[in-house]
Order: sequence, then structure tokens, then C-alpha cells
Amino acid sequence: MTIRPLAFAVSLSLAAVLAACSPSSQPAAGDSNAQAPQADKAAQLNQLYADYWEGVLKLNPLQATFQGDNRYNDQLPDFGSAEFRKQSHDFTQEWLDKVQKIGDAGLAGQDLLSYRIFVEEQKQSLEGEKFPGWMMPVNQMGSTVSYAVMLGSGQVAQPFKTVKDYDNWLARAARIPVLLATENANMREGMKAGVVQPRVLMEKVVPQFDDIITAKAEDSQFWGPIKQMPADFSQADKDRLTEAFRTLINDTLMPAIKQQRDFIANDYLPATRDTVGLDSLPDGKAWYAFNAKQSTTTAQTPEQIHEIGLAEVARIHGEIQKVMAEVGFKGSLQDFFKFMQNDKQFEFKSEPALLEHYRGLEAKINANVPKLFSLTPKAGFEIRPIEAFRAKSAAGGEYMQPSEDGSRPGIFYVNTYDLPTRKTWDAEDLFLHEAIPGHHFQLALQQELKGVPAFRRFGGETAFIEGWGLYAESLGKDLGVYTDPYSYFGRLQGELWRAVRLVVDTGLHSKGWTRQQVLDYMFANSSVSEPDAVAEAERYIAWPGQALAYKTGELKIQELRKRAQDKLGAKFDIREFHAEVLKDGSVPLDVLDEKLDAWIAEKSK
Repeated sequence: MTIRPLAFAVSLSLAAVLAACSPSSQPAAGDSNAQAPQADKAAQLNQLYADYWEGVLKLNPLQATFQGDNRYNDQLPDFGSAEFRKQSHDFTQEWLDKVQKIGDAGLAGQDLLSYRIFVEEQKQSLEGEKFPGWMMPVNQMGSTVSYAVMLGSGQVAQPFKTVKDYDNWLARAARIPVLLATENANMREGMKAGVVQPRVLMEKVVPQFDDIITAKAEDSQFWGPIKQMPADFSQADKDRLTEAFRTLINDTLMPAIKQQRDFIANDYLPATRDTVGLDSLPDGKAWYAFNAKQSTTTAQTPEQIHEIGLAEVARIHGEIQKVMAEVGFKGSLQDFFKFMQNDKQFEFKSEPALLEHYRGLEAKINANVPKLFSLTPKAGFEIRPIEAFRAKSAAGGEYMQPSEDGSRPGIFYVNTYDLPTRKTWDAEDLFLHEAIPGHHFQLALQQELKGVPAFRRFGGETAFIEGWGLYAESLGKDLGVYTDPYSYFGRLQGELWRAVRLVVDTGLHSKGWTRQQVLDYMFANSSVSEPDAVAEAERYIAWPGQALAYKTGELKIQELRKRAQDKLGAKFDIREFHAEVLKDGSVPLDVLDEKLDAWIAEKSK
């Protein structure tokens, strides 16, 4: 699975929407300009988008931090509170009204694209408010506590370079107990309303918290910035900050985290549900249909998506059988899956060997990038293992985009937990998806776009982003990998896995499937280790609909590539096609379709 980007994941989990209040002193640009000349509309709208994004960063300071904007690094709003939710609603409605009052008549190119994306995003945000996700703020995939550890450890976006950085974190972290108290109250409301998490998820949360809670500040992951304090700090600052961090951790953070842990273990867990599907909650069928629409940016129903998944699983099984014939494997498809999982030739000898293998892929793939790409990002990236406290519940790899100012590269996180289950044949497709030319290319390029509103550079459509990541896996042979049939099996297994997701996600949330039915389907139809199967199944339970985006987006990009090749013939250039797909950043799939049709028509002249 992918946290894409982590800033977006944090924002969604904590704030539910990328929304904020506009500064009250700003004029309501556009309020009296409904009849403005068409030539002025683009400039007015771009100013609105800029003002809107300033508001986003002000009310959602975590978004600013992950973006590399340090103005609000000391702030942490109470995202789960009724006051914040109303503020978010009012903001969204206000800015939607402002933009729609100007309208799209006469707009073209990027200006029309920005208008369409902005209006659709705000409408979806408002539509989603009727579903009470705020009553279920904690699961094994993410929580305020887990994100706080990532920030406070000094390993992610919160900077710890100056004395002010350290003081900023002290101020921000002091707010964490407020957020946790609100979440506990919201979960109690959920208990009364019958809107609670599945028990199987929350049973994973308690051990996560236990791994975070320590008796001494010095043993805490929050102590990382003190261990790595810059040498040029004065002794007085070192002493003051050391004592302040000790007090913060011992007297503020640990008691609040333990209180939420005990609430979950003693009060919430007994009230959780045995069911796992979103459709078992009040208005759950409509909730899941909304999630599916939002995730895929299509009008496909859960039933249609389920059928597409079944057809894709069958097709890819046929491709895997060709690999079986090539290597001379005797036995059934299921026998081959077991062989690929259990044969020790596919295991890494150590964690350093695994990491070195992934790092070695960079040079090999980069040497062939010019064959397929004329448009590449400036930002670099690095490879890190996923932190131990969350590795058990994480999938094989994740990507976090670089900061805007270039101070932090993109990060490809590799899971080294339960090393024998991390297969050599799975490395190349995972690298292509998460790093080059997958998420790193797409997300870094999007962030580097010029003349495009910030909400497009730092936002994104899951179907496009994950669809591109999966499409990138298909490019391996041209990029110098998949040179043996077992690695190519890894590519097919990766594609198969995303097709399986269409089946099991819709099965879980619209057809009454149990967790065990999902696991049985995974084991029968793909080569998956038990830890990965469990982590993935429970991820789909925690994030209903998110997993539908991958295959839906990839199928659209493959469809558009074939359309372009068929219509352009000898005029088709794969580098130009990839540049056209990537050059405007993430867009809804219907917009991508129209955009590529226009490009094909222009190239055909």
C-alpha cells in the first residue's frame, strides 16, 4: 500500500478535508464580478485559488508542514471537534460559491481544468459530510498518536534544525492531549449511534499504542530530536530543551496516549462490531457508493467494479500460466503461487541485503528512463525502512513526496518486517510503482508545476495517482528489469493483486463478505504471504473504497495509450504520451480522457 503523499494521508485522517477559514480581512474577491469580461476571469480565479490555499494552510497547519511551509509549525487545531468541522464546512461552501459566481464561461486550457477540478473537489467534500467518519478517528492504519510519533521523532516533516524548530514542536505537541480527548468523545458518540470500528481492527491498535508508551522519556521515540540535537546550539538551549522535552513526554504526551489506549482497550473494544463491511453501518451502502465514486472518479457502481475485478483476475491468471510454462513448472496455478511464496531462492538474506537490492535498482532503471520519458522531476529521493512500531500493519512499500523547498527528498519506505515474506521477485515492480517512474515521478513533477494553483500541485486524485503507479509497473521490460520470468511474475502478481482488490473491497463493503472470505479469495487467486494478506485485508476494512483506485486508474491509462497508438500509428511517441499524461498533475479520469483525446486530435493533423 501507499501513503500518497503522507501529508495528504495525515490531512485526511486528522482533518477529513483540506479546508480552512479565509482571513477575515481579505476582500471577497469575485463577489461582484459575475459579469466580468472573459479575459479577466482567469486572473480573478487564480487569485481566488491562491487565497483559498492560504486559508487551507492556515487552518490545516499540518498540510503546511508537510509542504515545507514552516509558518505554522507550532500549531495543531482540534481537527475532530464540532467547531472545526463547521469551520471546514463554512469554508468549503464559501469558496465554492465564490468560484462558481465567476463561472467557467470562456475559460480554456489550464484555467478550465483548474475550475473543473476545484468545483468538483469542493462539491464532493460537502457531499461527504453527511457520513460520520469523525466518529471513527482511530484504526490500525493511522491515528493522531501514530502520526504524532512520526512527526515528533524528527524523521519525517517536522523540522528540528533550529532552536525555534524545537520550540515549535513543544507548542504543537502540547496540543495533542486536546485532540485525543476530542477523539475519545467522538468515539463515545459513535458507540451510541452504532458507528464503530470493526473489532478486528481495534485489536491491532492497542499493541501499537503499547509499543509507543514508555516509562521514561529517554526511551521514547519522541526523544529522537534530543538525541540528534545540533551541536551548534548553546549549552543553555540544550539544557532547557532537554528538560522541556522530558517534561512534555513524561507529563503530557504519555499520560494522554495511555488514556486513549485504556479507553480503547476497556471501553471502546467491547462496543466494536463483529461485522467488517461499511454497508453494515447506518446508511452504509450509500456511504460506500460515495467512497467508490470519490476514489475512482467514475460513475461505476460497486457491482460494476466487482465484475471488472473478476474479469481482470481471470485474464491475469492466463498470463501467469504462460510464465509457468516458460519455467517448466508442473502443477496448478495454486501450486505455483505456493512455490513462489515458499521457495527459499526468493528470500533476502538480511535487511541490509534487501535495502541494498532496492538501492541497486535505481541506477539500472535510471539508465533507461530517457527511452520512455522526456519529462522527469528535479527532486531526488531516498530509500528507508518503515519504522518498526508500524511495520507489522503496513504493506510492502510506501512513498512520501519531497518538500516544496527541496530540503527533504521523496522517500520510498520499504517494509522489512518478517523478512522471509519479502520476496526478491516482488522488488522490481514495487520499486517501479513507488519510486521511478511511479509515485516519485508523478508526485514530484506535480509539485514542480509552474503556473498551476497550489490546490492542484499539493492535492490529488487517488485514481490518477495510484493508476499511474500501477501503470508504471508495466514499463519494467523497457526500463531494464523483469529480465527473468520470476521477476516478470512479480509484475503480473502486482497487477493481479490490484485486480483482486476490486473483487474483495466491493465484496467486503457491498456484498457482506467476511474477513475470512477475503483472505480465502486472496490465497486462492494470488501469490500472497499470510502477513501481507492479513495487513491488506484489514487495510481494505479500514479504508473502504480506497483500494478501488489502483486498477481503475491503470485500466484508463492503458486504454488511452492503446487509443493513441491505434489512431496515431507511426506518429505515436511513448515519451510524448507520458509527458502528456503527467504534465498537468493529477486529474479526474474523465478529464484525463478528454485531455488525451484533444492531444490525439492535435497530433493527428
